[in-house]
Amino acid sequence: MAEALEGIVVLDLTAYLAGPYGCAVLGDVGADVIKIEPPGGDNTRQYPSTLEECRAFLGANRNKRSIVIDLKSAEGKKAFYRLVEKADVVVQNFRPRVAPSLGIDYETLKAKKPDLIYCSFSGFGDTGPLKDHPGYDQMLQCFSGVAAMQGIDTGEPQIMNGSIIDYYSAAMVTVSILSALVHRLRTGEGQHVKASLLRSAIAMQAGQFIWADSEPRDVNRWWGSSYSGIYPTKEGYFYLQATTAGFWKALCEFLGFPELGEHPDYDTLKKRTAIKDKIRPLIKEALMKRTAREWEELMMGKVPSIAVRPIEDMFDHPQVLAEELVVELDHPRIGKYRTAGKAVKMGKGGSPIRRAPLLGEHTNEVLAGFGFQVDEIASLREKKAVA
Repeated sequence: MAEALEGIVVLDLTAYLAGPYGCAVLGDVGADVIKIEPPGGDNTRQYPSTLEECRAFLGANRNKRSIVIDLKSAEGKKAFYRLVEKADVVVQNFRPRVAPSLGIDYETLKAKKPDLIYCSFSGFGDTGPLKDHPGYDQMLQCFSGVAAMQGIDTGEPQIMNGSIIDYYSAAMVTVSILSALVHRLRTGEGQHVKASLLRSAIAMQAGQFIWADSEPRDVNRWWGSSYSGIYPTKEGYFYLQATTAGFWKALCEFLGFPELGEHPDYDTLKKRTAIKDKIRPLIKEALMKRTAREWEELMMGKVPSIAVRPIEDMFDHPQVLAEELVVELDHPRIGKYRTAGKAVKMGKGGSPIRRAPLLGEHTNEVLAGFGFQVDEIASLREKKAVA
C-alpha cells in the first residue's frame, strides 16, 4: 500500500530539532525528504553524545537522504535551483534576513517553481523587533511564560527539559506543509507558509492565554495548581489527577478516607483546589503505604494515575511495544539501536522507518536522480560546490 505522501519531494534545509523532526514526520508518511546540509553538516551532528553519532540528530533526521551543497557558492546555488525545479516543498529555518541574502527566499524560488510550497521557520517570526534575534527552545520558554509557569509553586522559573517547544513546533511545521499540500491539490497554487518557536510557544499555552478585561495582571492562569501532582511513595514516585467527582471518590476509597469522597466540603474541584494544602498531606501520607508500581496496579483503570518512570523503561514496556513505538535500526557507525516508531499511526500505508543519513551519504544518488550527469557531479565536487 502506497504511503500518503509518496512522490512528494521535500528539500529540507533545516538544522537542530524543530524543522528536522517536522520533515522527518513527512518522511514517516512517504515523502522523499532530501536533507540539504552545508559543508560540515547540520550543527546538531556536533552536539555531545555518548554515541559516536549525536542522539538528537539520529532521532530528528530519520527517513531522509543527505546531500551537501554549499549555497554560498555560485555552482552550488545553481545545483540547488535545479533541485527546486523538480521539488514540491522547501523548508528552511534561517533567520529572516538570511534566505534573501543567499538567494533562496520564497519569491526567488517561486519564479523557478510557481506551485512550490515554501515553509520558513524562525525563532520569533519574520516581523517585529525580535525577528532577527536568534531563537532556541529554552529562550522561548523563558520569553513566553512557560518557564515562569513551571515555577509557579516555588516562585523560581524553571526550564522544562526535553525541548518541548521544538517538538511542538515540529508538529506545526508538519501541519502547515500538509495544509499547503491540500490547498495545492485543490487549487494548483503553491504558497509561503510560516511557523516559529514563538507562534508555537503561544499556541501550546492556549488554555492559559486568556485575559479578560476585568482581571488583574497576576491572575492565576494554571487550573492544575491543585492536589494533582507527583508524590513520593514507599518506593518510587507516583502521579495522580483525580479531578472529576467519580475519580475523586475512587481515590478517597483507595487511600483510606472514603468519607471525603462525597463530603460537601470536597464535592467540587473548585472546593478541593481551595483547600489543596489540606488535601496534599493526606494523599502524601496514604501513598507511603505502598510502592508506586503497587499503587499503579491497584488503581489501573479506576483513577488517572501512573508510576514515574525513566525513559529507558519505555523501550521494553508492553504498552509501548503494543503500539509499535519501538523499532530497531542498524547504523554503520553505532551498530544496532532502538528508536521511536512512527509519530502517526495510519490505517493504510506502512513503509519501514529508515535511519538518519551520514553526512553527504546520498549526494551522488540524489543529483543523478534529478538529472545531473556523471561529469556534472564530478565537476561540482571538484569545485567543492557539493560533497
